[in-house]
Amino acid sequence: MRVAVTGGGGFLGSHLCEALLRRGDSVVCLDNFLTGEPRNVAHLRSNPAFRVIDVDVSVDADVPGRFDAVAHLASPASPPDYLRWPLETLAVGSRGTENALRLALRDGARFVLASTSEVYGDPLVHPQEEDYWGNVNPVGPRSVYDEAKRFAEAMSVAYRRTLGVDVGILRIFNTYGPRMRPEDGRVVSSFITQALMGEPLTIYGDGKQTRSFCFVDDLVRGIIAMLDSSEDGPFNLGNPVERTVTELAELVLDITGSTSDVRYFPLPVDDPVRRRPVITRAQERLGWYPDVDIEEGLRRTVEWFASRPQEEVAAGAAAIRGGQLDGAAVAGPGSRSLPKPMSASSAAADAPV
Repeated sequence: MRVAVTGGGGFLGSHLCEALLRRGDSVVCLDNFLTGEPRNVAHLRSNPAFRVIDVDVSVDADVPGRFDAVAHLASPASPPDYLRWPLETLAVGSRGTENALRLALRDGARFVLASTSEVYGDPLVHPQEEDYWGNVNPVGPRSVYDEAKRFAEAMSVAYRRTLGVDVGILRIFNTYGPRMRPEDGRVVSSFITQALMGEPLTIYGDGKQTRSFCFVDDLVRGIIAMLDSSEDGPFNLGNPVERTVTELAELVLDITGSTSDVRYFPLPVDDPVRRRPVITRAQERLGWYPDVDIEEGLRRTVEWFASRPQEEVAAGAAAIRGGQLDGAAVAGPGSRSLPKPMSASSAAADAPV
């Protein structure tokens, strides 16, 4: 199978590319590396079945050659990223999604949208089933991501109903693992980075808010199961074991052996208080369930962070220091000038194989 993965240079996308190659698929990674990292896929470039095209899918995704499947993962995904890049986040959720859908339509390919639990907003229903419509503030600071993904779902469903595209929608809950950026502002990477540097772990709110943390290997299995199916979804993908943020901090401190203390700050605007997926549909229709418990997943993630150069981890810790107060964007090593948009046709000519 030949698969196009938009956002294939990101944390999640790179793991998906790797897993698809491992099972014998041919993969084309489409990414402008706004928040992704070229090094995430550097080890894959020697594989003749893998190709990277440096392109902004919000501009164009008309890549040469026929595809059997398109996995649309491209988007800033952490609060600091989409607060730093609000217009780009809206663009990739709207124009980027339509361009990826047009690619699937062109080739009669399977299309899988990586949506998010953020479509539920700060939920008034707990736990969250796919039939819940959500509680989203359309003009709040998080709306650029929440509404971009809600629009992407609507666009995907419209292409399925109107043009017959074989669409599947996944709503992804908190995912963690190796290749997270130290400065991305997500709670797992922030806690690990701070613990390894001996800095205070920063908790926003009272620490009683909950999340359900899914290890990246498990999540990728779910995406591949959706790619291989004809299910339309939406399906929740995530770990149904709910933990408080304080419990997560304690686990990270225990695993790292850090003596860091914990400091509390105000909860960012519209930050969800409780988050746990109901995954019955994914279990029944995809045969999917997460296998890696959080202790094992965190150990593997800590080992990866500990293997990074110390200056990289230190820079990440500095970047996230006080980084999400009142939903404010942070600057850090991931900040860079907006890349010039490039079309898929011009990028393909010079793309490394």
